[in-house]
Parts: sequence; structure tokens; C-alpha cells
Amino acid sequence: MTNPSGGSRGLSVKLRTARGRSTASQLWLTRQLNDPYVAAAKAQGWRSRAAFKLIELDERFHLLHRGQRVIDLGAAPGGWSQVAVRAGAVVFGLDLLPIDPVPGATFLQGDFADPDMPARLEAMMGGKVDLVLSDMSPNTTGHGATDHIRIAALAELALEFATGVLKPGGAFVAKMFQGGSERQLLVTLKKDFSNVRHAKPPASRKGSSELYVVATGFRGA
Repeated sequence: MTNPSGGSRGLSVKLRTARGRSTASQLWLTRQLNDPYVAAAKAQGWRSRAAFKLIELDERFHLLHRGQRVIDLGAAPGGWSQVAVRAGAVVFGLDLLPIDPVPGATFLQGDFADPDMPARLEAMMGGKVDLVLSDMSPNTTGHGATDHIRIAALAELALEFATGVLKPGGAFVAKMFQGGSERQLLVTLKKDFSNVRHAKPPASRKGSSELYVVATGFRGA
């Protein structure tokens, strides 16, 4: 299993100065400095600590396989694409933001919700794909109910995209927030996939309400 801390408890790191920083910014920076996953990601060459979330999901659900075709939605900064490439997958990442190259992955800058994007990606990859990943989350407002609705809507759009490009037997992984808004998505997923589970990988921060839905065995369009 993944153990980014190496089994040791490091000393807490404090900010040298808080000058010019808001309280929220100070808290975020302090958390980053003391996060073992952030340190491990830097040491191991991952683009972000989020890479460990996919690693842990893969350890549990065996999602990644050599030679499979994978689409990574909202791929920036590229951590999930890195993990998939290292597993031997053929990876196409898509984001509104530019992404620095990752050897073995192809990145496109664009909106996955564009009507022609599924057909465009399918043509580039030479057919239907095996796995669609989505670690996307909307800009949060701080209002729990609103944020839950927003990420649920984003996950539903990702699912709509996935059902258009997945081959039968394919899989779909998407980020959600706990809070009730994920229930309708789970109902829809159970219609389209033979197995639907949800998980909170250890790399997800303890105070976060995020979880991931993992759907396998796509029944076909």
C-alpha cells in the first residue's frame, strides 16, 4: 500500500512570515508544508499530491492496465495522466488550461463539454476507450450545498461524455462530494455499469468531503 510518509512523523513546519497573506492563505500554505503527500509527490516526481489518489484507487479496484486507452478529463496539472502512463496506458488528457508535456501522454486544451469533443477524441485514439477519469471539481463557493450541487452537475456531464466514448466493459471514475447530491448520479451509474462503488482514498484529506465513484463493466451505449 502507498505510504508517502515513510512511516515517520516529521516535525511541523511553520511559515517564516505571514506578511501580506490572508488567514485562509496562511492555513493553506501551512497545510501544504506539513502534508506528507505533498512532500512525497515532490520527491517521487508526481505533478501533484492527487496522483496518490489514483494510485490508491487503482490498488483497490485494479483500474489501470498496460495498453488500455484512457481519457483524463480536467487533466491539469497532469498527475493522474502520469500515473496512467506509468501503468502502460495510452493517455489523452483534456483541460481548459495548458499542461506541460508528459512523455507518453497527449494533451489537448479544450472543453470536454463541446458537442464534437467525444467524436474528436475517439478519432484521435482510434476507437472507443477503456477508461475515463475525472478528478475535476468546480470553483468552490464555501457554501456546502451549492458546492455539492456544482460538483454533482460536473460529474453528470463527465458521465455523459464517458458513455459516448467508452467501449463495452469500460470503466469510469469521478470525484464527488458527500452530502446527498451524489445519489442521483449513483442511480444513473447503476443503469449504465454492472458495478458501482464509491471510495475515499487515504490521500484525500481527512477534513474533505470528497469521495470518488468507481463504475466498471460499462453496458454499452
